[in-house]
Order: sequence, then structure tokens, then C-alpha cells
Amino acid sequence: MRPEFWANKRVLVTGHTGFKGAWLVLLLQELGASVTGIALPPDSDAGIYAAAGLASHVDSHYTDIRDADALTQLVTTVNPEIVLHLAAQPLVRASYREPAQTFQTNVLGTVNLLDALRQLNDLSTVLVVTTDKVYENKEDGRAFHETDRLGGLDPYSASKSCTELVVNAWRHSFFNGSDNTSAHFRRPVLVTARAGNVIGGGDTSAERLLPDVLAAFEQQQPVTIRQPHSVRPWQHVLEPLSGYLALIEHADNSRPDSTRLQPSLADATAVNFGPTESGHCTVAEVVAQAAQTWGEGAAFEVNQQGVGAFHEAGLLKLDCTLAAQMLGWRPIWSMEEAVARVVAWRRAQLAGECMHRWSVDEITAFRQATTRQTTGDTV
Repeated sequence: MRPEFWANKRVLVTGHTGFKGAWLVLLLQELGASVTGIALPPDSDAGIYAAAGLASHVDSHYTDIRDADALTQLVTTVNPEIVLHLAAQPLVRASYREPAQTFQTNVLGTVNLLDALRQLNDLSTVLVVTTDKVYENKEDGRAFHETDRLGGLDPYSASKSCTELVVNAWRHSFFNGSDNTSAHFRRPVLVTARAGNVIGGGDTSAERLLPDVLAAFEQQQPVTIRQPHSVRPWQHVLEPLSGYLALIEHADNSRPDSTRLQPSLADATAVNFGPTESGHCTVAEVVAQAAQTWGEGAAFEVNQQGVGAFHEAGLLKLDCTLAAQMLGWRPIWSMEEAVARVVAWRRAQLAGECMHRWSVDEITAFRQATTRQTTGDTV
């Protein structure tokens, strides 16, 4: 992440009131970008967007991305140079209850955004965030590569796979894959990012593991977990966000008019961001770590009746070799470190700390750890 690249860049973030989006806004602002957000209003006063007071720190617009006319008007007014599209219905179990709304938001919302963006002149890069669940998952123990076949047995996963197809069509028709423009025109680069299960302070989403776990611990109630043996690629939220920004920086420097010698994005239109092998942990391991970190009052149990109520993959792993080779990106914090930071963030919030300052300090700690990893400095 290079502050000199991001300084004063006009950046549009969709879904900025959500968990990942709010952390992304904070990170971009620390790098000096001029950020505008488009999203629905936050659904909780306890989430990071509200807790960190971001409404007073960012140019925020509450607009539904399914409203094509309103979205186009906003995009035209903002005229961004860089766009990160995170707005989505992000929950598997919610997609079973509202499948049509999930597809409308995740697929048609993306269509509306990309169609608005292709009219802009100053646009350089668009990154669309999908998910690690876009892959056809046969649960054979193999980690997914970016070139693996897409699939989706639940409405959420299927909607995100459809989003990948939409992006691919717009990429080849109007963006970096287009051949219907003059040779001297710098076409915007359009890429997707597929991240694993992210955790971090200020996530209040219902039916997500750590938000449910911490809520139960606070009430000194035992946590009930549905799939204790399910394996997921767990990572702190700042890990994939740093990858998204590194990918955008690389996209800019990979253009034909760039003098920087790096591999081209021509054959890397989607990139995985996930943990090392040790970060592919079971649900039970993550909950046990959270209980140990929380201390007194923390306990959990398995709800056998809940197992199998909905289809949820039992094993999901990501291969992130491409991100390492092309971007030099590698995970920083272990699962244990990430869980400890989630617990510390929530305890600070309960203690009445300034969560904007606390979150910025967490970003600073992450950037310092990234620098130490890059330079090999262990001090």
C-alpha cells in the first residue's frame, strides 16, 4: 500500500456502511484518498461505521444500487478515478430466506454500477469484490485456484458466480478486454477479488460466527455452533483489504504506457486473498480461540438440530499463490492474532473508548507489521 499512489485520488466505495466497507474507508483515508461512499444506511449503531463515527468523516450517500437512475446520477457527479464495489447481500443463510432480493442486489446492482461507470472519462480501475464461495466446491481437499470452475449450490454463492460472469462480460465489452476503442485510449481495468472469511472489530452481521459468539459471551450464555468441523479460510479484515489496494496499484502499473516491469493483468482478471495453510481452521477452533481470549463467562456447545438445515460447504480453501507472485501480497496476522484483536476491539467499545481512534491505531499496527514483513525487520 503506497500512500503516494492514493494521495488525493477520487475513490468511490460502494457498501461503505457495511463491515468491510467501513474498514476500507478508514484505510483509504489513512492513505490520503478522497473517499465517497454509496450504500444503504447502516443496520446497527454498534457496527464499525456508526461506532467509529464515519458519517462525519466521509462523503456518504444512502442509495440502493438497485435504483439504476439514482446510482447513475451519483456516479456521474462523483466522477471517480477508482471504484471498489463491495455493496452486496453478503450472507448465505439470508439468501435462502430472500433469494430474489439477493440476486437483485448482487447481480443487477453490479450491472447498474458497471453500466454507469462505463460512461466516465477519468476512470482508471474498478475492483468488484465477490467471494471465495464462487467456486464449484466438491470438497475434495484441494485449495481453489482462480482458474477453477465457478459454481454455487446456495442463492448467495450462485449470485456471486453470476456477478463474476457479469464482470467478465463488461470487461471484454467495455473495459480492459475491449477491442472496440482507439489504440491510444487508456481503457479502465476491471478485476474481481475473492476473499476468504473475514473477521474484525465492529462486525454486527446476524448469523456470522464471531458476532454471534461475542454477543453470547457478553450475556454469559453458551454459544451454539451449527457446523463445528467446517473448515474456512479465516483472516483479519485488513488482510484482504490491503490485497485489494495492492491489486489496484498493480493494475495501474501494468498498463502498456507504464514503465514498471511487472506481470500483466491480462491473464489475472480475478485474484484470491486468503490466509496461509494454518489459517484454514475449523469453526470449533475459532470459537475455542475466542472463548480462551474472552475468558470468564465464555462457553460453547453444538446444536445438532441445526446441522444440515441449509446447505453449507464443509471444506473451503483458497490458493493465494497468484497474489503472492504478482503483488508480493502475503497474510500478516495469524488466526489467533486476528481473533484476539476482534475481542480487544469489542472490549474497548464496551469500555467507552473512542472507536475511530482505536480502529485507526489498528490500521497503523497492521501497516507497521506489513512493513516489517516486507523489509525483514523483526525489531
